[in-house]
Amino acid sequence: MAAKTQDFTAVMKDMMGAFPVDTKAMEDAYKTQTTLAEKLSSVTIDAAQKSTELSAKWAQDTLSKMTDLSKAKSEPADYAKSMTDFASASAEAAAEHMAAFAEIAKKVQTETLELMMAAGKDMSEDMSAAAKKATNDMTAAAKKAATAK
Repeated sequence: MAAKTQDFTAVMKDMMGAFPVDTKAMEDAYKTQTTLAEKLSSVTIDAAQKSTELSAKWAQDTLSKMTDLSKAKSEPADYAKSMTDFASASAEAAAEHMAAFAEIAKKVQTETLELMMAAGKDMSEDMSAAAKKATNDMTAAAKKAATAK
């Protein structure tokens, strides 16, 4: 006489049914995460565009100043003056452009911090709601199991 093997599929099905799973909470968390990623990408792309525009403008300004520098001069002293003017203008432009880069970086930092704070708040609210629902569901399941006996 062969011993009958217990059907673990039914046992697992019953066990998994006793643990309520809230897929809505997972969907909300996923949506919150993807929204955050989209906003962070937007901040990054905007900063890259502004940085690229600033770099191109700086290069154009430098090239236009080099045009004056490369022109033939009638006196040797004019070459020295032209070189001094170029160096002075380049140093001034560098300070202005570096300040503009700093403003871009500051804006990125501020926007990122604001997004992270908002995302933390959203995630905290999502987790609290999910935990509360799971607690209520587990309590209801435990009461149901206790009264079924």
